[in-house]
Amino acid sequence: MSKENIRFYIKMRTALNIQPRVIYEELYAVHGDQVPCLRTVERWCKRFREGRDDLEDEARPGRPVTETTTENIEQVRLVIDDDPRVSIEEIQEQTGLSYGTTQRILVDHLQLTKITARSLPKQLTDFQRSERVRICKENLARFTDGTWRLCNVVTGDESWFYHRQTGRMSSNAAWVAGGDPPPTIIRHDRFAPKTLFSIFFKSTGPLLIHGVPRGQTIDHRYYTDNCLQPLIDEIRHRNDPQTAQTISFYTKTMESRMFMNVPLSTFNWK
Repeated sequence: MSKENIRFYIKMRTALNIQPRVIYEELYAVHGDQVPCLRTVERWCKRFREGRDDLEDEARPGRPVTETTTENIEQVRLVIDDDPRVSIEEIQEQTGLSYGTTQRILVDHLQLTKITARSLPKQLTDFQRSERVRICKENLARFTDGTWRLCNVVTGDESWFYHRQTGRMSSNAAWVAGGDPPPTIIRHDRFAPKTLFSIFFKSTGPLLIHGVPRGQTIDHRYYTDNCLQPLIDEIRHRNDPQTAQTISFYTKTMESRMFMNVPLSTFNWK
Protein backbone atom coordinates (compact mmCIF):
# COMPACT_ATOMS: atom_id res chain seq x y z
CA MET A 1 0.00 0.00 0.00
CA SER A 2 1.51 3.33 -1.07
CA LYS A 3 2.04 6.30 1.23
CA GLU A 4 -0.56 8.27 -0.67
CA ASN A 5 -3.19 5.56 -0.19
CA ILE A 6 -2.44 5.34 3.51
CA ARG A 7 -2.68 9.11 3.88
CA PHE A 8 -5.94 9.16 1.92
CA TYR A 9 -7.38 6.57 4.32
CA ILE A 10 -6.19 8.63 7.29
CA LYS A 11 -7.77 11.72 5.76
CA MET A 12 -11.16 10.06 5.24
CA ARG A 13 -11.23 8.53 8.72
CA THR A 14 -10.15 11.82 10.28
CA ALA A 15 -13.04 13.55 8.51
CA LEU A 16 -15.34 11.08 10.32
CA ASN A 17 -13.82 12.11 13.68
CA ILE A 18 -12.10 8.75 14.17
CA GLN A 19 -9.28 8.90 16.71
CA PRO A 20 -5.69 8.46 15.43
CA ARG A 21 -5.05 5.35 17.52
CA VAL A 22 -8.14 3.66 16.08
CA ILE A 23 -7.01 4.56 12.55
CA TYR A 24 -3.54 3.17 13.26
CA GLU A 25 -4.96 -0.10 14.63
CA GLU A 26 -7.22 -0.47 11.59
CA LEU A 27 -4.27 -0.02 9.24
CA TYR A 28 -2.04 -2.34 11.26
CA ALA A 29 -4.67 -5.08 11.35
CA VAL A 30 -4.65 -5.19 7.53
CA HIS A 31 -1.11 -4.21 6.51
CA GLY A 32 0.98 -5.05 9.59
CA ASP A 33 4.45 -3.50 9.74
CA GLN A 34 4.01 -1.79 6.37
CA VAL A 35 2.02 1.03 7.94
CA PRO A 36 3.66 4.09 9.54
CA CYS A 37 4.02 4.34 13.30
CA LEU A 38 1.31 5.78 15.54
CA ARG A 39 3.19 9.07 15.88
CA THR A 40 3.15 9.56 12.09
CA VAL A 41 -0.57 8.76 11.91
CA GLU A 42 -1.24 11.29 14.68
CA ARG A 43 0.79 13.92 12.85
CA TRP A 44 -1.14 13.47 9.59
CA CYS A 45 -4.47 13.45 11.45
CA LYS A 46 -3.51 16.79 12.96
CA ARG A 47 -2.61 18.20 9.54
CA PHE A 48 -5.91 17.09 8.01
CA ARG A 49 -7.91 18.50 10.93
CA GLU A 50 -6.14 21.81 10.38
CA GLY A 51 -7.40 21.87 6.80
CA ARG A 52 -4.62 20.30 4.75
CA ASP A 53 -5.78 18.57 1.53
CA ASP A 54 -2.50 17.60 -0.13
CA LEU A 55 -1.33 14.02 0.38
CA GLU A 56 2.20 14.62 -0.89
CA ASP A 57 5.19 15.53 1.26
CA GLU A 58 5.99 19.20 1.34
CA ALA A 59 8.87 20.11 -0.93
CA ARG A 60 12.10 20.86 0.90
CA PRO A 61 14.49 23.33 -0.72
CA GLY A 62 17.98 22.06 -1.48
CA ARG A 63 19.61 18.82 -0.39
CA PRO A 64 19.03 17.21 3.00
CA VAL A 65 21.08 18.64 5.85
CA THR A 66 24.28 16.65 6.30
CA GLU A 67 25.94 18.65 9.06
CA THR A 68 26.34 17.06 12.48
CA THR A 69 25.76 20.15 14.59
CA THR A 70 24.73 20.49 18.21
CA GLU A 71 21.31 21.69 17.08
CA ASN A 72 20.84 18.67 14.82
CA ILE A 73 21.92 16.27 17.56
CA GLU A 74 19.46 17.82 19.99
CA GLN A 75 16.72 17.69 17.35
CA VAL A 76 17.24 13.95 16.87
CA ARG A 77 17.39 13.43 20.63
CA LEU A 78 13.99 15.08 21.07
CA VAL A 79 12.46 12.86 18.39
CA ILE A 80 13.83 9.74 20.11
CA ASP A 81 12.62 10.92 23.52
CA ASP A 82 9.16 11.44 22.06
CA ASP A 83 9.02 7.99 20.41
CA PRO A 84 11.89 5.53 21.08
CA ARG A 85 10.52 3.13 18.42
CA VAL A 86 10.77 5.64 15.59
CA SER A 87 12.68 4.53 12.48
CA ILE A 88 15.56 6.37 10.82
CA GLU A 89 13.30 7.18 7.86
CA GLU A 90 10.75 8.77 10.19
CA ILE A 91 13.48 10.79 11.90
CA GLN A 92 14.52 12.02 8.46
CA GLU A 93 10.95 13.06 7.71
CA GLN A 94 10.68 15.06 10.92
CA THR A 95 14.12 16.67 10.92
CA GLY A 96 15.06 17.02 7.25
CA LEU A 97 18.45 15.40 7.91
CA SER A 98 20.03 12.94 5.51
CA TYR A 99 20.03 9.22 6.27
CA GLY A 100 23.78 9.10 6.86
CA THR A 101 23.74 12.12 9.18
CA THR A 102 20.84 10.70 11.17
CA GLN A 103 22.63 7.37 11.54
CA ARG A 104 25.89 9.03 12.62
CA ILE A 105 24.08 11.08 15.24
CA LEU A 106 22.30 8.02 16.61
CA VAL A 107 25.35 5.77 16.75
CA ASP A 108 28.36 8.06 17.20
CA HIS A 109 26.97 10.99 19.20
CA LEU A 110 23.93 9.65 21.08
CA GLN A 111 25.47 6.14 21.25
CA LEU A 112 22.13 4.43 20.74
CA THR A 113 21.36 0.96 19.45
CA LYS A 114 17.98 -0.45 18.53
CA ILE A 115 16.88 -3.44 20.61
CA THR A 116 13.70 -5.43 20.25
CA ALA A 117 11.39 -5.06 23.25
CA ARG A 118 10.64 -8.05 25.45
CA SER A 119 7.00 -9.06 25.65
CA LEU A 120 5.55 -9.43 29.14
CA PRO A 121 2.30 -11.30 29.81
CA LYS A 122 1.34 -8.81 32.52
CA GLN A 123 2.78 -5.97 34.55
CA LEU A 124 3.59 -7.24 38.06
CA THR A 125 3.98 -5.11 41.15
CA ASP A 126 7.04 -5.36 43.39
CA PHE A 127 4.96 -7.24 45.95
CA GLN A 128 3.76 -9.78 43.38
CA ARG A 129 7.29 -10.40 42.17
CA SER A 130 8.62 -10.89 45.70
CA GLU A 131 5.74 -13.23 46.53
CA ARG A 132 6.51 -15.39 43.51
CA VAL A 133 10.14 -15.68 44.56
CA ARG A 134 9.20 -16.55 48.14
CA ILE A 135 6.66 -19.21 47.13
CA CYS A 136 9.04 -20.79 44.62
CA LYS A 137 11.71 -21.09 47.31
CA GLU A 138 9.25 -22.71 49.71
CA ASN A 139 8.11 -25.18 47.06
CA LEU A 140 11.69 -26.04 46.15
CA ALA A 141 12.46 -26.76 49.81
CA ARG A 142 9.49 -29.15 50.03
CA PHE A 143 10.63 -31.04 46.96
CA THR A 144 14.19 -31.19 48.27
CA ASP A 145 13.25 -32.71 51.63
CA GLY A 146 10.89 -35.22 49.98
CA THR A 147 7.63 -33.78 51.30
CA TRP A 148 6.27 -33.57 47.76
CA ARG A 149 6.85 -35.55 44.60
CA LEU A 150 6.67 -33.70 41.33
CA CYS A 151 4.54 -36.40 39.68
CA ASN A 152 1.78 -35.88 42.28
CA VAL A 153 1.48 -32.12 41.81
CA VAL A 154 -1.33 -30.87 39.56
CA THR A 155 -1.06 -27.26 38.46
CA GLY A 156 -4.09 -25.25 37.37
CA ASP A 157 -4.22 -21.82 35.84
CA GLU A 158 -6.44 -19.63 33.68
CA SER A 159 -5.02 -18.07 30.53
CA TRP A 160 -6.46 -15.68 27.97
CA PHE A 161 -5.86 -16.54 24.32
CA TYR A 162 -6.16 -13.53 22.03
CA HIS A 163 -7.77 -13.60 18.58
CA ARG A 164 -5.32 -11.51 16.65
CA GLN A 165 -2.27 -11.77 14.48
CA THR A 166 1.06 -11.26 16.19
CA GLY A 167 3.18 -8.53 14.64
CA ARG A 168 6.85 -8.84 13.83
CA MET A 169 9.36 -8.53 16.62
CA SER A 170 11.09 -5.75 14.68
CA SER A 171 8.04 -3.51 15.16
CA ASN A 172 8.83 -3.44 18.91
CA ALA A 173 12.47 -2.41 18.50
CA ALA A 174 13.44 0.81 20.28
CA TRP A 175 16.55 2.99 20.54
CA VAL A 176 18.37 2.56 23.86
CA ALA A 177 21.67 3.82 25.21
CA GLY A 178 24.53 1.51 26.12
CA GLY A 179 24.01 -0.14 29.50
CA ASP A 180 20.29 0.66 29.63
CA PRO A 181 17.84 -2.25 30.13
CA PRO A 182 15.99 -3.49 27.04
CA PRO A 183 12.50 -2.07 26.50
CA THR A 184 9.43 -4.06 27.45
CA ILE A 185 5.85 -4.06 26.21
CA ILE A 186 2.60 -5.49 27.49
CA ARG A 187 1.49 -8.11 25.02
CA HIS A 188 -2.17 -7.37 24.45
CA ASP A 189 -4.84 -4.74 24.73
CA ARG A 190 -7.26 -5.60 27.52
CA PHE A 191 -10.21 -5.00 25.17
CA ALA A 192 -8.93 -7.22 22.34
CA PRO A 193 -11.08 -10.28 21.44
CA LYS A 194 -10.02 -13.24 23.57
CA THR A 195 -11.13 -16.56 25.07
CA LEU A 196 -10.46 -17.80 28.60
CA PHE A 197 -9.17 -21.34 29.11
CA SER A 198 -8.75 -23.17 32.41
CA ILE A 199 -5.80 -25.53 32.03
CA PHE A 200 -4.62 -28.27 34.40
CA PHE A 201 -1.42 -30.23 33.94
CA LYS A 202 1.25 -32.22 35.75
CA SER A 203 4.81 -33.20 35.00
CA THR A 204 3.70 -35.79 32.43
CA GLY A 205 1.60 -33.36 30.39
CA PRO A 206 -1.84 -31.68 30.29
CA LEU A 207 -4.76 -33.28 32.10
CA LEU A 208 -7.66 -30.98 31.27
CA ILE A 209 -8.21 -27.97 29.01
CA HIS A 210 -11.56 -26.29 29.58
CA GLY A 211 -12.76 -23.39 27.45
CA VAL A 212 -14.92 -20.97 29.41
CA PRO A 213 -17.97 -19.74 27.42
CA ARG A 214 -18.10 -16.03 26.70
CA GLY A 215 -19.83 -14.12 29.48
CA GLN A 216 -19.64 -17.01 31.95
CA THR A 217 -18.84 -16.08 35.55
CA ILE A 218 -16.47 -18.53 37.22
CA ASP A 219 -17.86 -19.00 40.72
CA HIS A 220 -17.31 -21.83 43.21
CA ARG A 221 -20.02 -24.08 41.74
CA TYR A 222 -18.96 -23.59 38.13
CA TYR A 223 -15.31 -24.21 38.97
CA THR A 224 -16.13 -27.40 40.90
CA ASP A 225 -18.54 -28.86 38.33
CA ASN A 226 -16.68 -27.93 35.14
CA CYS A 227 -13.04 -27.95 36.20
CA LEU A 228 -12.25 -29.87 39.40
CA GLN A 229 -14.67 -32.77 38.96
CA PRO A 230 -13.71 -33.43 35.30
CA LEU A 231 -10.07 -33.15 36.34
CA ILE A 232 -10.42 -35.83 39.02
CA ASP A 233 -12.38 -38.01 36.59
CA GLU A 234 -9.55 -37.72 34.09
CA ILE A 235 -6.93 -38.63 36.70
CA ARG A 236 -8.93 -41.70 37.73
CA HIS A 237 -9.59 -42.66 34.10
CA ARG A 238 -5.88 -42.66 33.31
CA ASN A 239 -5.20 -44.90 36.31
CA ASP A 240 -1.67 -43.57 36.58
CA PRO A 241 0.31 -45.82 38.97
CA GLN A 242 2.39 -42.81 39.99
CA THR A 243 -0.68 -40.94 41.19
CA ALA A 244 -1.10 -41.16 44.93
CA GLN A 245 -4.38 -41.16 46.80
CA THR A 246 -3.69 -37.57 47.78
CA ILE A 247 -2.77 -35.01 45.13
CA SER A 248 -1.13 -31.65 45.74
CA PHE A 249 -3.10 -29.00 43.87
CA TYR A 250 -1.28 -25.83 42.94
CA THR A 251 -3.99 -23.18 43.00
CA LYS A 252 -3.90 -19.49 42.16
CA THR A 253 -5.83 -16.78 43.97
CA MET A 254 -6.01 -13.06 43.39
CA GLU A 255 -3.52 -12.33 46.15
CA SER A 256 -1.14 -15.28 46.15
CA ARG A 257 -0.54 -18.89 45.21
CA MET A 258 -0.70 -21.87 47.51
CA PHE A 259 -0.54 -25.65 47.60
CA MET A 260 -3.27 -27.78 49.08
CA ASN A 261 -3.43 -31.55 49.54
CA VAL A 262 -6.77 -33.02 48.45
CA PRO A 263 -7.71 -36.71 48.97
CA LEU A 264 -9.20 -38.25 45.83
CA SER A 265 -12.00 -39.73 47.92
CA THR A 266 -13.29 -36.19 48.47
CA PHE A 267 -14.84 -36.20 44.99
CA ASN A 268 -17.77 -38.25 43.71
CA TRP A 269 -16.68 -40.56 40.92
CA LYS A 270 -18.86 -40.82 37.84
